[in-house]
Amino acid sequence: MNAITPPPPVPAQTTLTIDSRFTVPGIRCAGCIGKIERGLALVPGVASARVNLSAKRVAVSHAGTLDAETLIEELRKLGFEAERAADNPLARDDVETKRLIRALAVAGFGMMNIMLFSVSVWSGTDAVTRGMFHWISALIGIPVVVYSGRPFFASAWMALKYRRTNMDVPISIGVILATGMSLYETLTGGEHAYFDGAVMLLFFLLAGRTLDAMMRGRARSGIAALLGRMGRGAQVIGEDGTARYVEADKLRPGMTMLVAAGESLAADGEVVEGRTTIDTAMLTGESAPRPAAPGDLVHAGTINLGNPVRVRVTAAAQDTAIADIARLMDEAGQSRSRYVRVADRAARLYAPAVHTLAFLSFCSWLIAGASVYKALTIATAVLIITCPCALGLAVPAAQVVAAGALMRRGLLIKDGSALERLAEADEVLLDKTGTLTLGEPRPITLAMLGPRSRAIALGLAQASRHPLSRGLAHALRGEGVEPAAVELVREAAGSGMIGRCDGAEVALLRPEVETDTLAVDLLVDGTRTRITFADSLRPDVTETLAALKAQGLTAAIASGDRVEAVGGVARKLGLFATAAMRPADKLALLERRAGLGHKVLMVGDGLNDGPALAGAHVSLAPGGASDVSQQAADGVFVGERLMPVATAVKVARATMRVVRQNFAMAVGYNVLAVPLAILGHVTPLVAALAMSGSSLLVVGNSLRLARAAGREAK
Repeated sequence: MNAITPPPPVPAQTTLTIDSRFTVPGIRCAGCIGKIERGLALVPGVASARVNLSAKRVAVSHAGTLDAETLIEELRKLGFEAERAADNPLARDDVETKRLIRALAVAGFGMMNIMLFSVSVWSGTDAVTRGMFHWISALIGIPVVVYSGRPFFASAWMALKYRRTNMDVPISIGVILATGMSLYETLTGGEHAYFDGAVMLLFFLLAGRTLDAMMRGRARSGIAALLGRMGRGAQVIGEDGTARYVEADKLRPGMTMLVAAGESLAADGEVVEGRTTIDTAMLTGESAPRPAAPGDLVHAGTINLGNPVRVRVTAAAQDTAIADIARLMDEAGQSRSRYVRVADRAARLYAPAVHTLAFLSFCSWLIAGASVYKALTIATAVLIITCPCALGLAVPAAQVVAAGALMRRGLLIKDGSALERLAEADEVLLDKTGTLTLGEPRPITLAMLGPRSRAIALGLAQASRHPLSRGLAHALRGEGVEPAAVELVREAAGSGMIGRCDGAEVALLRPEVETDTLAVDLLVDGTRTRITFADSLRPDVTETLAALKAQGLTAAIASGDRVEAVGGVARKLGLFATAAMRPADKLALLERRAGLGHKVLMVGDGLNDGPALAGAHVSLAPGGASDVSQQAADGVFVGERLMPVATAVKVARATMRVVRQNFAMAVGYNVLAVPLAILGHVTPLVAALAMSGSSLLVVGNSLRLARAAGREAK
């Protein structure tokens, strides 16, 4: 009996899913986030879409059958201009920001001049004078509305073109109606014109949008700064032994690079010839240079401090460790973008609610027997008086005042929403080198050096970029030492700095016998004097940790340094510590803490801290941190003190108290003003004045924060 062999199973078809990233400069609020994520999710072939509000990026996972142009067109249908992230990696929209500033200036000029004529009209002028002032106001107001209203009109038109709506639609309708009715009143010799109200409305709206654009524009270059640390290229040794320069993006595994002293590596690789020391501080966070010999792995972005070496490329371009960190930063930023402010959530309902309210007011007054002009006037007043200026300023006004107060005390807040997240923090995770410590080896003591030796040491140290030389020079300058005139200074590869002073040879040399401690020998008059170094703690670490504990924050150490180096600091400060952590390990730790409901404040300085700084609930970096860390962090503090970290949390909590007060005032304004407008007791001009008054009230309350922040920072 013959067995029948069944046909082989047909393999299931698999759909290739790829990730694409786009920059969308027009993203402004949570309403934009929701519209993009929900809209793209409905597109066939799109698996998911995530919006990064801070970076103004959209990450889309989609089927391979969808190309970038199709997705860009879908974003355009949603009302957003987009481009590939590779074409605009930083989501820069400098041209639009400049347009906003110019529009704000024009609106301010027009508002002030029109208000002068309005005051005269309110004072009671005769019909001829009133008509003349209305015409002058029209000649000023109409061009101002056309020019300064373009950001709102263009956004509203794009939304309406694709049968959608956004916040700019009711704003544009209100401004156009107020301007059109004012022109009608001017042409017919009527008593009321509202050019001042329309221009005033535009001015306050533009003020809020310009502030928002300027604050968001500060923190979009983290990934570019990170990849910029890589060498631009390398000298590659060919098979015939000749060297040729190859750009970094054209390097390939298997090539052999010749890396000179002081040069940044352009790719990851393995040392195949030569011995040297590598400055890995920007990658690992450890201040002490590491030796590198044949067989050792070295990474792109690190610096060769010693002898020339030959390195065989193992990973280049987007496959390097530094590029992997850049991707981690990008993903971390994407997850953090889901933080949504209350004001932004309210914006989702603003447009449909205001449209409905104004339309119902218009219809109700027509049914009640009012003229079309009166019903239209009331509907316009409703549109203007419900403009969410006070609500929109409730958060940024307080943030700007608090950020200014902190800046005067040495702490720069780059993203206004960071203050909200700082106020929520309940844990703080600290890197060791450069965060708890100064990040630069400093001499333990200089008592063994006389005045002449100190001057010679400074003359030699200031000519080198070696971390020990930098630390020695800093310490000597701090003691007021003037450098000696050291001539013919040169750096002997693998040995140190050598020169001549008063005809005799002087030098800063590596110790003849290797020790576990960092040290250099100063050679003066034939005598070698040992100078030992240590990475000292910041002077106020203990006080800062106590202040953080008093505010309810639990502190711990997460470092990429060696276990031995981290353990000593942890025992001294009484903190739990984790050592030898890779960038991905720190990010995973943050994700675990977030999963347990904790909101972690990350403080770090090294390149290896970049993903963690980007992925933490909120983050700060010292002023001496790598460019990448400063870009990834929400704030940067300067100086050698750590106390600005505790100060930032205090001020942030005070800021949020003021924000809640601002929200209460903004909501109270709408509760009182909107019914008055619907009942016909408010003209468009009074509506604009009421809207402006509520905005000024919120700003005035926020200004109190400057004094409060000053007290908190003491």
